[in-house]
Amino acid sequence: MGRRAHVIAVPYPQQGHVMPLMKLSHRLAERGVKVTFLTTEFIYAKIMWALPQKGEEHSGIHIVSVPDGLEAEHDRKDGMVIDSMAKVMPGHLEELIRKMEESGEGRIDCVIVDTLLGWALEVAVKMGINRAAFCPYAVGLLAMDIQFPKLMEAGIVDSNGTTVKDEVIQLSPGMPAMNTTEIIWNSPDNPMVQEIMLGFVLSINQAVKLSNWILCNSFYELDPSLHDLIPNLRPIGPLLMSNHLQQHVGSFWQEDSTCLSWLDKQPPCSVVYVAFGSITIFSQHQFDELALGLELIGRPFLWVVRSDLTAGSDIVYPDGFKDRVAHHGKIVMWAPQQKVLAHPSTACFITHCGWNSTTEGLITGVPFISWPYFVDQFYNERCICDIWKVGLGLSPDKDGIISRHEIKSKVESLLCDQGIRANALKLKEMARKSISEDGSSSKNLEDFIEQIRC
Repeated sequence: MGRRAHVIAVPYPQQGHVMPLMKLSHRLAERGVKVTFLTTEFIYAKIMWALPQKGEEHSGIHIVSVPDGLEAEHDRKDGMVIDSMAKVMPGHLEELIRKMEESGEGRIDCVIVDTLLGWALEVAVKMGINRAAFCPYAVGLLAMDIQFPKLMEAGIVDSNGTTVKDEVIQLSPGMPAMNTTEIIWNSPDNPMVQEIMLGFVLSINQAVKLSNWILCNSFYELDPSLHDLIPNLRPIGPLLMSNHLQQHVGSFWQEDSTCLSWLDKQPPCSVVYVAFGSITIFSQHQFDELALGLELIGRPFLWVVRSDLTAGSDIVYPDGFKDRVAHHGKIVMWAPQQKVLAHPSTACFITHCGWNSTTEGLITGVPFISWPYFVDQFYNERCICDIWKVGLGLSPDKDGIISRHEIKSKVESLLCDQGIRANALKLKEMARKSISEDGSSSKNLEDFIEQIRC
């Protein structure tokens, strides 16, 4: 087996990025790798708050926190945290590595870094350490991002990321055809968002160049031709949390496990599960339509309602709603989603189409109602509805609102569509096979561990 390898994992400081890298860290720890998980003090506090059992050691993972350069009262909801981290955290990472090596812990064998944090890979290059970039989003978007220099050379986009030529791009049969105006970094109506997204694209290109490996939360069989476009790509997903862990280490929200006993009391394949991740925000009007839509469906539903799900206000439900649905509806602030989706009572998943939610839905064979909110989620929706054909999208009215009647109609159509269910079960089997003992993702992970031990 050889000596025990030691890696440092560095996530981008958002729930959707921290969680999959934490899952990967657990996979590595279960295989004998020592993992130091480096995050900011702000994110560390969120992780610790969400844990039922406090402490720094979690199944072989040592969580270390450092300042991100911002004051404690800053909410980290703007682009300032990106710039601040790039200024102060390289020094903290370098100091951490030196202290570990000087304390007799041995050398660091690899630094595993979110693709959005190119500065951490630069530190690893400087210190002569192997580097793995971690891609927690769809591989198709990674492939598109690394095309940016070629698109600029061809005059299709300018140096600011703005589309100059209106063309259709499809890098492989397994990804949706995209108009160049739909590329995620193209936001001419919002220059601030475009500047941030372009910064991410440049960081991703830097990460690909600096890395020995690119690890992604996907599986080869989902689109072999797409994976072949990216050198040194190692699909190691879908990443799931181990069953023996009581709580998802890395979550920013405390999970309400009472929903599992509630699911136990519902008929098989009857429950509409509704969850929109950690970023989605609804207007009060849209929130009311969603609530009334769930009531109109008339089925049991499990709805995750964060305290900040509506814009600028406390959560307010339509008059009498909670009383009317009390016998068949369950509302929680955060759910153990992986267990909910795997539960036999769950019939479908109304989702924001974040990549973590998408992969968890795929591996459990649950069909989707797609309701994207931000950036990459619109690409994921296209894959769900148009490429894999495992879900249906929702159509807004003339005012941009998804009506209660649209919600009811699409859920009813989805649950009657045997073709979609068959496709979902086919992808479920494909995904599960990839993470089985002899599966492609399992072999890729084992190969990666052997290589960093050398």
